[in-house]
Amino acid sequence: MYPTFDVNDRLIAEKLTYRFKREPATGDVVIFNPPKTGKTKSVSNEVFIKRVVAVAGDVVQVKGGELYVNGVSRGKELKLEPIQYQFGPFTVPDGDVFVMGDNRNNSFDSHVWGPLPKERIIGRATVKYWPPQKIGGLPRYADFATGAPALSD
Repeated sequence: MYPTFDVNDRLIAEKLTYRFKREPATGDVVIFNPPKTGKTKSVSNEVFIKRVVAVAGDVVQVKGGELYVNGVSRGKELKLEPIQYQFGPFTVPDGDVFVMGDNRNNSFDSHVWGPLPKERIIGRATVKYWPPQKIGGLPRYADFATGAPALSD
């Protein structure tokens, strides 16, 4: 998830929002077990962290080095370099989300193994607490486009 998180960063994740308040939303950083597919069978019990970039009904495509969701370029502000692969278009099925790492070219995510069933989500990351100079909430995905400094709800 670099550049949002560095190796050895520590996070607080919570499990209640998706059970009682709302469904996973675009921009949420989720903690999950990957779906059981041919490409993930050896890691399907591991815990991953990725960003939700699309929800059920959204059309995801990677072309020309950019991520597009429903035809709109998304995530330019989070990427390190132009995306080096093509993907889609792909419509996210009901009951699933599409997750990607912020370091798009080096991420084992939905563009490789497909959509993530919501029942595989454990919780969402809310706060970074280590190292001490980085303590604080996570920036909201939507605010990267506007430059507004806001925290995830």
